[in-house]
Amino acid sequence: MKKRLEVIKDTIKNSDKLSDEQKSSSFKLIEEWIAEDKAFGTLYEKLLEVSEEIEPILIELGLV
Repeated sequence: MKKRLEVIKDTIKNSDKLSDEQKSSSFKLIEEWIAEDKAFGTLYEKLLEVSEEIEPILIELGLV
């Protein structure tokens, strides 16, 4: 799971569709979830709260 989260983090970092604020919020969530080892489904829902643009990123990565 940690590897998946790192892939998501890298992809978000390189996204041109997300603002710096959205990226920062997403990174904070990912770091929290890595530390707390939360379920991927819950992380997915929280990331979508940051921006709907994250869903196509996750789809492109084959994670959804």
